[in-house]
Order: sequence, then C-alpha cells, then structure tokens
Amino acid sequence: MNIEQLIKACKKQNLDAQSQLYQMYKDDLYVLCLKYCKNKEEAQDNLQDAFLNIFSKIKSYKGKGSFEGWMKRITINKAIDKYKRDKHINIEINNDILIDNHFDSTSFESIPISNILKHIQELPPQYRLVFNLYELDNYTHKEISKLLGISVNTSKSNLHRAKNILKINLQPLRLRPSKKLTSNGD
Repeated sequence: MNIEQLIKACKKQNLDAQSQLYQMYKDDLYVLCLKYCKNKEEAQDNLQDAFLNIFSKIKSYKGKGSFEGWMKRITINKAIDKYKRDKHINIEINNDILIDNHFDSTSFESIPISNILKHIQELPPQYRLVFNLYELDNYTHKEISKLLGISVNTSKSNLHRAKNILKINLQPLRLRPSKKLTSNGD
C-alpha cells in the first residue's frame, strides 16, 4: 500500500494499516520524541501517546501539506502537553542576559550526536523544550511563547540558559584528545 492508501485505511480504523503506518514512521518520530523527552522511557511513552492521537485525529487530515509534518506536529504537541501538565516554573529575566548568546555549533561537530542528544535530554524541561523548538524545529520565540504559555522574554531566556548549559557540558567532550594506538599496539 502507498501512503495515500494507508491513510484512507487508517481513517476506516483498519488495524493492519495502522500497524503498517506505525512501522513506517515509528523510528523517525521516536528520534523526535528523544529530542523533547528526558529519557528513552519518556520518549517511548510520548511516541505511543502521539500515535494514539494520530490515529484518533487522522480523519481530520485533509491531505494538505506533508502527512509526516502533520504527524510531527502532533508528536511535538504531545511533549508540550506533558510539559504543561507538569507545571514547570519559568522565571522571566532582564533582556541584558541575552546579549552574549553566541553558540558556535560548528565547534562541537566532532562530538557524536548521541552524546549531544544525551546532554539535551538532561536539560531542565523548560530549557529543553525551548531549545528544541527554536534550534531544531525552527519555531520563533513568539510561536514558542504561545505554545508554552510563557512570555517571549522567558522563551529567549530559557534558550540562552539551555545554550549555556550545553556549552559548559559539551566543552570537555570537545577538548578530549582522541586515543591513538602506539606502534606496539598499546
């Protein structure tokens, strides 16, 4: 079945089609979940919740725009909903802290993506969400403020703090010399 046929069958609640759709997209959406969740277990829960939501709302998908993009929005919104339910406190700060916010990601290119992802997952939830929405999914601070129910300045502040935490935590990994074998095999 092609994707259009799968979508039509899923709209009719065909379990085989739902299973095929899940198999097609579970890996990509799981990686997306990992960006927004603090660990693999939470990411797996978010993935399952997202697919339940996808299957319950699939009748509302009208074929306009990318189906994968539509599923990604649902998946991101599931992570945001969990964040809102947990009611994290956001502190609004002065714009002056945002002035020195240079984050040279190219200086971290030698670090394996799995290490970077691990450090992103360890960020406090409000910082992780803003960082992912802004840096990885290209949302604006205005869009983030609406999604999360925070001010634009809080969004900017959370991004700034996330970048500083990542910069500090990734710096030692960037400076580690690679191990080289000596001529005698040691």
